[in-house]
Amino acid sequence: MTPSAGVRSSRQYSDGGVAKKQQLGVGLSSIDRLRTFSLLLVLYLGGCVTTRPPIPSPRAIPLPEPEPTAPSPEEIRRRNVEFFLDRAEEALHQGLLIYPAGASAYDYYLRARQLDPDNRRAAGGIQAIVIEFVERARNALRKRSFGEVNTYLSRAEELAPGNPLVMEVRAQLARELSRARQDLPQGESLELPVGQLDAKSDAVVALLHRAAERIRNDGLRVIIVARTDAEGRWIYQQLREAVPGYRVRGDIKLGSPPRLLLQLGGNTE
Repeated sequence: MTPSAGVRSSRQYSDGGVAKKQQLGVGLSSIDRLRTFSLLLVLYLGGCVTTRPPIPSPRAIPLPEPEPTAPSPEEIRRRNVEFFLDRAEEALHQGLLIYPAGASAYDYYLRARQLDPDNRRAAGGIQAIVIEFVERARNALRKRSFGEVNTYLSRAEELAPGNPLVMEVRAQLARELSRARQDLPQGESLELPVGQLDAKSDAVVALLHRAAERIRNDGLRVIIVARTDAEGRWIYQQLREAVPGYRVRGDIKLGSPPRLLLQLGGNTE
């Protein structure tokens, strides 16, 4: 090989190497650019599709407690009416019709009517008390306990003046009293104080003892007019105890007011 040929071969080799390097350089540059483009694309897309944080659910905000309002005068009145009606019915069931004062069924019904004059429960309750007294009067009339009849009727009239039921029993009482007077024999009448008789006081006992001594001394017969059988027997017992050993002759009749009828024709022993 000649020197010139060697030079050419060397130049050609150098040129070929340069060409390969240039081709390789172009290839590497294209890959880098592709990688760069891909990275930019990912970053771009990543910037566009961002994950937003979850939106918190709204919290319930508690409302402030309403301030309590004072009851109206009408509400206070209504509550008081209900209170008195309940207490009245409780007292009625316990038999506390008109006593004790201030805590009886009638007093509570009366207070309810003062607050509500047209209240039907109060009116019906008072009517029930009146009917109860009328029934007691009728029972006493059957027993011919005329004093009790008058007492019950008077109480009913105080609660309901002019009540037709009271007037009806009052008329029956008048008829029975008239019959009782006709059935009683005539004689000297010795009245017995009702209050002292009810209490069986020493004063009425002394009065009966004096009457017993007169019955014995004058030989009289006695008709005991009493409101009940028990009352008549008690009077007769006092007469007997006043004159030991003496037989007091007489009879017991139911009637009112209580008294002694002294007649001639008694024991002559």
